[in-house]
Amino acid sequence: MSHLKAIFPLVLVLFLVSCGTKKVVTGSVSETASVKNIIKAHNNSEASYTTLNARIKGSYKTEKEDQSISISMRMEKDKAIWLSAKLAGIIPLAKVYITPKRVQYYEKIDGTYFDGDFSLLSDWLGMELDFDKVQNLLLGQAIYPLEKKELEMSFTETDYILKSEGNSLLETMFAIQSSNFRLKGQRLAREAKRESVVIAYDNYEQVKEEWFPKKIKIIATQKGKSTQIEVDYRQIDLNASVSFPFSIPSGYKEITVE
Repeated sequence: MSHLKAIFPLVLVLFLVSCGTKKVVTGSVSETASVKNIIKAHNNSEASYTTLNARIKGSYKTEKEDQSISISMRMEKDKAIWLSAKLAGIIPLAKVYITPKRVQYYEKIDGTYFDGDFSLLSDWLGMELDFDKVQNLLLGQAIYPLEKKELEMSFTETDYILKSEGNSLLETMFAIQSSNFRLKGQRLAREAKRESVVIAYDNYEQVKEEWFPKKIKIIATQKGKSTQIEVDYRQIDLNASVSFPFSIPSGYKEITVE
């Protein structure tokens, strides 16, 4: 079960980095901008691609575990996310296949598998997830549609800060860069349940004129206990032919979510 916890968090925090020339830009905010216009600019900044193929190095850390994992990731936008993980880049560890209605996973070391909905991912992160939310997280987009929330805006020198108003059961905060209107970070919190998720994106770069975050850090906290994941993309290709080989080996034990 420990390796299950090591892989599934990475499904939530994988992100993209350019394999070409680095381009880091900065900008300054316009204090006359409206919430509506900032939301529109952020939505329009979403990366346009058909398929994605990437190599990633990630780390996973809790009070009891500290692991390094190498991952091959393939995506077809709005249709599929596929991951193949190796421990320390050598030992085959697990595969994950996510589609809009299904999450499938198997782990070789413990001989376990999961085949069901998004309940396992949602339970781990402490928030309800679906395919769109996972995909948005990977691409540096707001997990929740911003136009469907009542938001108030403040500023830093370079970023627009959008926060949910009132005493919502789910408190949200989104920091949007003025340079390219991509996310610098997002925070989701349920204070009553002592649960929060903080996702920080670092150093956006361009791949075929599309902006992707180079690095991401996620801290998930539940009842005082936190899990921290950092991921670096080492290589990425866009719009190449991809396949999603996945078959749960026979004899593996099924994991269920209560």
